[in-house]
Amino acid sequence: MRRDRRPPQRRPRPRPAFLPRPCLDRIHLVPLDVHENLRRTLSALEAQHDSIGRDLLDPAVAVDHRRVQALSIKRASLEPLVEPWRRFQRLERELADAEAMVASEPDAELAAMAKEESRRLAAEATGLLAEIQESLVTADEDAVGAVILEIRAGVGGDEAALFAGDLLEMYRRFAAGRGWRTELLDASPGDAGGFKQAVLSVKGGRSFAELAFEGGTHQVKRVPATEAQGRVHTSTATVAVLPEPEEVELDLDPADVKEMVTTAQGPGGQNVNKVATAVHLIHLPTGIEVRMQETKSQTQNRERAWQLLRARLFARQQAEVAARRAEQRSSMIGTASRAEKIRTYRFKENQLNDHRVGEAFHLGEVLAGGLGPVIAALRRQEIAARLAAL
Repeated sequence: MRRDRRPPQRRPRPRPAFLPRPCLDRIHLVPLDVHENLRRTLSALEAQHDSIGRDLLDPAVAVDHRRVQALSIKRASLEPLVEPWRRFQRLERELADAEAMVASEPDAELAAMAKEESRRLAAEATGLLAEIQESLVTADEDAVGAVILEIRAGVGGDEAALFAGDLLEMYRRFAAGRGWRTELLDASPGDAGGFKQAVLSVKGGRSFAELAFEGGTHQVKRVPATEAQGRVHTSTATVAVLPEPEEVELDLDPADVKEMVTTAQGPGGQNVNKVATAVHLIHLPTGIEVRMQETKSQTQNRERAWQLLRARLFARQQAEVAARRAEQRSSMIGTASRAEKIRTYRFKENQLNDHRVGEAFHLGEVLAGGLGPVIAALRRQEIAARLAAL
């Protein structure tokens, strides 16, 4: 009677100090050839992630709720990159063990099984490495968990102000759907409604990564509420997207800022033009000015004014760095002319056209806060371009 052949039981061998030359053909393993710069960058991000985790356990940090929130947002933004990198390193170790067995196992059947396992691990590691590289090219944006949107009415008079108000509401709804917190820092109402200008703070994980694509001139084609004869008008509004830095990330000397406290201006309650609550800041080296009078509290207006000043200075620094690298893109806002539009909102067709990706979306859903598909298309395009440039 023929008995089934079973592989002999073998004692586990200690892993050799070096891998011997293969006795069988070995497969070419791309994941083991990770570029040293990539490995060094990912290891540094992993160390930063762990350091933030230790800081969050520090009792001195735990009592500072703002610091805890900022650290938690930053740590959460690193996890989509750090966790896959740790999985990749585990795969590398498993792959090295499998290859060692392929190279040293005298039993042909066991060696063949180890070789098949090596192929499986190599394929998994290769796919994971591609995902890691994709995440890495967006890591800078993903790590910023706070952003300031400056929305301004452009061409079109009262209708432009109404449209700016619609954009503000759209971003508020989108942020609410993402679980982000919003705060209206400053606003200048339009004569017929809407806003001539509005400054919105948005805080939440990956908020800048998603909202960064909103910067530019937005164009609307519709019959305005102010139109008596039913004609379609074309108006614009501009959006500037400013990543909001932590104070430690920005080189800002308070001695370089001139601060003035004045009375508020424009329509309002009894304190307008009577009580000095408005805060006016001028950054002397750059000439950047910020005026904040949204609340009746001088303290709150001062805090908001400094918050906006830091964001504007940080955005200026980023632009200067981009210019030095010869990669500066066209201006985010431009002149707000219709020719510079990044997106058109067509109310008659209930359609939104984003001219950067050449795709159309359901306008009603977008205005209700459903910006997700638009941003996903823009993000795919951007990631592809960055990966091609690596």
